[in-house]
Amino acid sequence: MKGVLFLCVANSARSQMAEGIARSLAPVGTKIWSAGSRPGRVRPEAIAVLKEIGIDISGHHAKAVADVPAAEVDTVITLCGEEECPVFLGRATRLHWGLPDPAAVSGSEAERLDVFRKVRDELRRRISDLFT
Repeated sequence: MKGVLFLCVANSARSQMAEGIARSLAPVGTKIWSAGSRPGRVRPEAIAVLKEIGIDISGHHAKAVADVPAAEVDTVITLCGEEECPVFLGRATRLHWGLPDPAAVSGSEAERLDVFRKVRDELRRRISDLFT
């Protein structure tokens, strides 16, 4: 893998966390992006739960799929669970990791953070496996 793209709809939670985790685990020289079909804003909960494990994504911003250099992407990982995933038209190996959208969860701050942590931990496990 030389270029990995994580895709979801808003590029606000799952794909942002995946980008941050992947950047921390990827072999040197691997390029990592995240994007969405309808970019929103990076969720503060995503920033907070990655900070807990020493990863800073506070400077990230949501990006559209068109903002990613398609010719440099050789692996696309879609993360949509219940919603329809965006399409990447470039040539690439495709994987689908259907994960629930933690941004869709309501409740107390503690409850929301717990859901973000569960998704973070699952992403970290899968991304670690991907690069080993």
